[in-house]
Amino acid sequence: MEFAKTIIYVDDVEETLDFYYQAFGLSTIKDDGSGQYAELDTGQVKLAFSAHPCAQSNFKQSYIRTQPKQPALGFEIRFYCDNVIESYDKAVAAGAEPFCPPADKSHGQTLAYVRSIEGTLIALSSR
Repeated sequence: MEFAKTIIYVDDVEETLDFYYQAFGLSTIKDDGSGQYAELDTGQVKLAFSAHPCAQSNFKQSYIRTQPKQPALGFEIRFYCDNVIESYDKAVAAGAEPFCPPADKSHGQTLAYVRSIEGTLIALSSR
């Protein structure tokens, strides 16, 4: 078995792609052209976004939507970056909600958290 990708269900795929480009410099590598599904260039494991109606066409069960005005869901996406402070500032300037400012951790990493425009918790970490 191999981990393939993470798909986040969102209200507006195009708006979300634009945010991830502005905040983190991630380019779109796959777009179905309908505005319902796209993937970002995140290395071997892809980060993708799907519109809620598209997701619900695959299954009928309900799920808890990520929402920026509600508490963060119990998971994070983590990006390694060369300069956590600059990356944090850039993400916030692009519209991310500050969640936890950059701090040096006891295990030698610098770590910060933001929430994306769709409400996903994102960790920015030095290696």
